[in-house]
Formats: sequence, C-alpha cells, structure tokens
Amino acid sequence: MTKFDVERFSRIPLGHTPTPLEPLERLSAELGLRVWVKRDDCTGLALGGNKVRKLEFLLGEALAAGADTVVTVGGVQSNHARQTAAAAARLGLRCELVLPRLVDRQNDPYERSGNVLLDRLLGAHVHIVEDAQEAAGRIGQLLEQAEKNGRQAAFFPSGGSTATGALGYVRAASEFVDQAQAQGLRSARIFVATSTGGTLAGLLTGLADDCEAFSLTGVAVYDDAATTRGRTTELVEQTTAKLGVGTNGADQFDIDGRQLGDGYGIPTAAMREALELCARLEGLVLDPVYTGKAMAALVAFARSQEATPEEDLVFWHTGGAPALFAYDSD
Repeated sequence: MTKFDVERFSRIPLGHTPTPLEPLERLSAELGLRVWVKRDDCTGLALGGNKVRKLEFLLGEALAAGADTVVTVGGVQSNHARQTAAAAARLGLRCELVLPRLVDRQNDPYERSGNVLLDRLLGAHVHIVEDAQEAAGRIGQLLEQAEKNGRQAAFFPSGGSTATGALGYVRAASEFVDQAQAQGLRSARIFVATSTGGTLAGLLTGLADDCEAFSLTGVAVYDDAATTRGRTTELVEQTTAKLGVGTNGADQFDIDGRQLGDGYGIPTAAMREALELCARLEGLVLDPVYTGKAMAALVAFARSQEATPEEDLVFWHTGGAPALFAYDSD
C-alpha cells in the first residue's frame, strides 16, 4: 500500500479506511479556490478521528508485547483519550485515562459532556487532575499498581505521538496520493491541525517524495509555531529512523501559528466563522479546538494575496466533533 514497508510493524486494524477524499463545492465557490477534504473524521470507532490510525500501530506493538492494560494522557476533552478508550473496549483491555485540566474551563458541561461522557460510557477509568505535574505522578502510580497486580501496562503519551504512532500517517499519506491521482488532483496545499505533532510528522514522512506536488501546512493549536515546529521535526527524525530511511523532503513544511489565539482550547472569532462556513455550506461539522482553527487557517490563506486561483487546497479533517458539546456557551 505504501512505498515504505510499514506493514512489517505490528498493526491491529481498527479504522474504516480508506477515508473519503471529497471536493467541497460550495465552500470552493465561497472562497474562489478549489477546496477538498480528507475525511479522517470518518474512521469509525466511537465517532472517529485521526487517532485511530495511530492506535492501530500503538496497540499492535503493545499487544505484541503482551499488554492487557493501556494508560494514556490528554486534556479533559482529549480526542485521543476517547479513541483509546474505544479501541481498548474493542480489544478487551483495561484503560486508564489521566486527564489534566489544560484549558481554563471547569464548568459542568466541559467535565461531564463531550469526550468525557464517551470515555466513561466506553468503560475507561477516568482520572481528572489539576495539571501536567499531577498527571505525571498519577501515571506513575497507575503503572506501578498495574505491575503489582500482575498486569502488563502500555503507556501512550499525549496524542499517541511517537514514531510508532506516526506510522499510521505514513500509511495514510500513501492512501491520499492514490486517491488524489485517481481524482486528477496533481498538486495541492494541505492544511492539518497540529498539537503533539504525530499526524503531521507521519504525513511529512509519507509524502516526502511528493513534497513538490503536495505541500503541508501544520496549523498550531497547542503551542506557538516555533515550539510546534521543533516537536514535529524531532518526530520526523524519529519516524524516518524507525523506517530506516533519510528525511529527504520530510523536513519541508510550514507551521501557521496565527490561529492559536489566546491558547489551546480557547475559541477565536476566526474559528467560529470557519465552523459556521463548513456547517452551513457543506454540512461538515468541525470542532472548536483543532479542526475549527485549522479550517480558519485555510480560509485566511484562501482570502490572502498568497493564494492563486489555480491552487487546490486540501483540508485534512482530523475529527473531534464530540468536543463541540463541551463548548455549549460558545
């Protein structure tokens, strides 16, 4: 399926792939450029999202090592936590979710609705803690307790963003190129939300030989552009090393930090406009934390003097719609 031999690594099929690559006709007419969407919100598994692709390799590796328990970490409304809980439920694994309060929202909907509601429905053990320091301590306790109880625990960092997790998007890159060629899409600028960097690093690695045709813009939604670039570059190096290949063009990418606003998970006016445009023109649901800000970056680019009418834009939809219900007052 891919020019890289990712199939030699342990993988557990979990997602509905390949996901569709579709034109957004009405949004294209609104913006004056051809816009496409790669529907990784359609991967299935508890309302889908990009983490499913990562979890196929992360859990493949964990099960090969004999794991019966998964411990992971993410913000209170973490999409990664929700999809990890779903995958663990499907595979019959114990799941421990450590969720630090990374966003200044402690109201009832934020901590009981959206992804958190699904985490509990899926049978995960949810541990909401105050900050990253407390999260680290709780993770240590859970791993120690698992060992004492004779269980084998696998720990996944935030976003599942390791070289192993990034393999899911090396694989997805090849899927995308095949679809693009089949639909006559020969070149495009791809926009994707970026926080912990695993999705972007995998795409960069997988599209390295096609970087002149398909350029990548990571939209920073967690940290500033410089920090996000550094994290992504490190993951690219780790991923290419795991595959035994050079970085080639995998280090050629843009980071757009202009949509971050006041910080992670904090709504912006541009994000709200992007949500409404996609919902009312295309029936396409985005979220306020990741995809809303990534689409805001695409819209801003389309309206800027940088864009040319001949250029195609691709929005890589990473999912996250459950978080909408935690932002009921916004």
